[in-house]
Amino acid sequence: MVAQAVPDRDQDLSGLEDSAQAAMDYARQLGADNSEVSASIHYGLSVNVRMGEVETLEHSRDRGLGISVYLGKSKGHASSADLRGESIRSSVERAIDIARFTQADTCNGLAPADRLANSFPDLDLWHPQPLDAMATIDRALRCEAAGLESAEITNSDGGSASSGFGLSVYANSNGFSGRKCGSRYGQSCVLVVGEGASMQRDYWYDSQRSISDLEDAQQTGREAARRTIMRLGARKIPTCEVPVLFAPEVARGLVGHLMAAISGGPQYRNASFLKDAAGEQLFPSWVTMSERPGIPRGPGSAVFDAEGVATADRDIICDGVLDGYVLGSYSACRLGLQTTGNAGGIHNLMVEPGEYSATQLMQQMGTGLLVTEVMGQGVSIVTGDYSRGASGFWIENGEIQYPVEEVTIAGNLKEMFRRFEQVGTDVDNRSNTQTGSILLESMIVAGS
Repeated sequence: MVAQAVPDRDQDLSGLEDSAQAAMDYARQLGADNSEVSASIHYGLSVNVRMGEVETLEHSRDRGLGISVYLGKSKGHASSADLRGESIRSSVERAIDIARFTQADTCNGLAPADRLANSFPDLDLWHPQPLDAMATIDRALRCEAAGLESAEITNSDGGSASSGFGLSVYANSNGFSGRKCGSRYGQSCVLVVGEGASMQRDYWYDSQRSISDLEDAQQTGREAARRTIMRLGARKIPTCEVPVLFAPEVARGLVGHLMAAISGGPQYRNASFLKDAAGEQLFPSWVTMSERPGIPRGPGSAVFDAEGVATADRDIICDGVLDGYVLGSYSACRLGLQTTGNAGGIHNLMVEPGEYSATQLMQQMGTGLLVTEVMGQGVSIVTGDYSRGASGFWIENGEIQYPVEEVTIAGNLKEMFRRFEQVGTDVDNRSNTQTGSILLESMIVAGS
């Protein structure tokens, strides 16, 4: 099976720029006062294996273009998965038709011209490799095989490996045109231990910008096995109120609820428990959370946001105080504020770690619950109420005693934020939100 060669990056980006410009030119011909276009191409390869056999192998090559046009303050948007000239023109015509029948909104329009990016440093996000099916299959097989080496493992839900890279262009009628390109590689393994009602399942994965930064596939499989075996003998616990330690992969979800609550949409819709909370002390004074969009090879690194606005380092939580919101230009206008360069989301949110490891945090908590997985959708951004199914491990005398399942952890996010006690040094860098374990003073744990 022949590997698919790395595409010509500059040629693809130039083609996307030409498509974007053609769309804007046609929109102007049809009477648009302003327009903005996003065009992209994504190449990918993914493999899934199970019990040593290849189950799926998928090559992908997706392309698309989306255009927003403005007739005064009326907006219309349309998109196409085809970059041929006639398809682009058809999309522009649809967007114009939509704008003609859309009510004007004084906040519609392009991002402020003086906020657009004017320098484009290399953030080291582009590390393409030929999309080699045989090499990717081998990576997935080695990952699963390493997990199955453990005698206690009874079954596998499969191993996977993926490679992908994407190129995109954002342009608008204020004269801005910006290019982005990035690569991503991943691998994972999901294993099963036990039989019948005692059966347990767990997983592990890695994801990086460069394939050279991925941990060895066998290491991923062995970590999946270790975590799965630790789940054997899981039991319920009585209802109690105890300290709770969130493992990093769960802790980032907790921080994600904060980001959702301070995002522009919930703020201007009066649908956030942190409405108008800028300047409030939300966390203990030692807590700092910062956006760092310029990290080389970072998962969320970007020079500009989805509207072309330049990104910049900033503290979102400083000394426990909420310094500001997460805004694009539309939500900023609705709130009477300025865009923060977050159209499309946050860019590398870093939770400042403390000085203690996860093991030391368990010793500090003494008796409590280590949460390694949460389930369900029981979080309200409107009220801050938090109630989710959880599993993990019961801690006594600072050490893991046994696995726990079928419990519910409950509280209110605003109170939970105030109860932050420590952030561990075990920072997980695989995600756009990077944090270590987070220890909360106490939560209600509903069990048997």
